[in-house]
Amino acid sequence: MDTSAIRHDTITANGIALHVARLGRGRPLVLLHGWPEFWLTWEPVMRRLADRFELIAPDLRGFGDSEKPDLQPSDKAGADVHAADIVALLDALGIARAGIVGHDVGASVVQVLGRTVPERLTGLFTFDCPYPGIGPRLAVPEMLAEIWYQSYHVKPFAAAQVGASREGCRLYIGHFLRHWAGGNPAAFDDVLESFVDNFLAPGNLQGGFNWYVSAQAGRLAMIRGEAPSLPPIAVPTGIRWGDSDPLFPLAWTDRLGETFADLDFAPFPGLGHFPHREDPDRAAAAIARFFERLPD
Repeated sequence: MDTSAIRHDTITANGIALHVARLGRGRPLVLLHGWPEFWLTWEPVMRRLADRFELIAPDLRGFGDSEKPDLQPSDKAGADVHAADIVALLDALGIARAGIVGHDVGASVVQVLGRTVPERLTGLFTFDCPYPGIGPRLAVPEMLAEIWYQSYHVKPFAAAQVGASREGCRLYIGHFLRHWAGGNPAAFDDVLESFVDNFLAPGNLQGGFNWYVSAQAGRLAMIRGEAPSLPPIAVPTGIRWGDSDPLFPLAWTDRLGETFADLDFAPFPGLGHFPHREDPDRAAAAIARFFERLPD
């Protein structure tokens, strides 16, 4: 485990200021977080990989210490916008090709990158990946109690309501971090206050909720069975999926091959939605094994 200090930079990319946490040296890996997360979610994995890889963990636009260009509800924070930010970040860092690791929101960004700039990617890796093949299963009756928050986040009052008090924000963010971590509900307990601090910072709740505002039309199309047919991604892709994830059941992996043409898939027994936090040893080992077998 690497114990050196994580470096923090602010880098202008695609016209906005992105906060980036960096650690290690070697082949570059860009780590893209989900919601309700920011760069800190990756710290345990970063420290376990820093002897072999250069780890680059940006806060996506609207999250963490990155710029919040839209302080009100906005549909300008979709996967294509985040992907353009990441390409510009690679350009700003002088990185010709990198591996991309994504989770949740980041896993959706991974798919755009895989289709639009495959020449910039050594490989793709995700945990518990939202993808078009889930289709109408997203909203079957037994899932409605899990996906309610996606509809709530598009309400114009949601950020103000969640952020009205520290205790209210802690209860809200803490619920997801514990409930979705099916293999280790205490996975975020040691950093929960840092997560609350993060989401109470001006603009951060709405910044995260803008992902859901931006994704709403696509989500409804998926539920109606009208998601557009997209070409499969040819970039080598590794996916590990927790079999105890209440949000993305393991049964939903059955159509991954339609989206990822070169797929290395395996379940993660005993883990939920956040393998990188629930069991960072296993998560880091899986990431390393996947990328170490690929050419630079």
